[in-house]
Amino acid sequence: MLAMTEETGAETQLREPSMTAGEAEVVLFALERSRAVFAWKCGGLDAAGLNKQHPPSELTLAKLLKHIALIEDNYTAVYLSGQPMNEPWRSVDFDHEAGWDGWEWRTAADDSPEELYALWNSAVKRSRDAMAKVLADGGLDQPSKFTSSSGESPNIRRVLADLNEEYARHVGHADLLREAVDGLVGEAQPR
Repeated sequence: MLAMTEETGAETQLREPSMTAGEAEVVLFALERSRAVFAWKCGGLDAAGLNKQHPPSELTLAKLLKHIALIEDNYTAVYLSGQPMNEPWRSVDFDHEAGWDGWEWRTAADDSPEELYALWNSAVKRSRDAMAKVLADGGLDQPSKFTSSSGESPNIRRVLADLNEEYARHVGHADLLREAVDGLVGEAQPR
């Protein structure tokens, strides 16, 4: 499967794990494959393309990029590192910005393509770095930094599964939206 590298936009081969790979390698590959398809579906568009709606939905690729950047940074801060969120999220009062009409959805059209791509790319980089550190320090079975109101902490395996589920849902959205923009279809870049 070909993918775009987030840092350079250059094509790279996404390496599939061996048929006998360990669980962490397989789970991380599934997440990276979802990220690669998402990057491809959202990549290379100008502001008009990123903000094109496919009625009756008001969803756009710009909104998805900003939302997934928030999701990546939230998972990194809350579940993996336990550190505060970076900007622009740190300044947002999410208690008053919840739901579909949340801040990231409403403000995405105000951001340039370069800002949106940079926001998502930097969030993915922070997530990768935090995940590598967490996995090196204890693997998938260790508890995350998050504790629920019932006192439970999901393990890192669950965190990765939930993050990949976010991508799975939104890659489907991105697929439909991108087809509406310029007819691009498929699950992987052609070789």
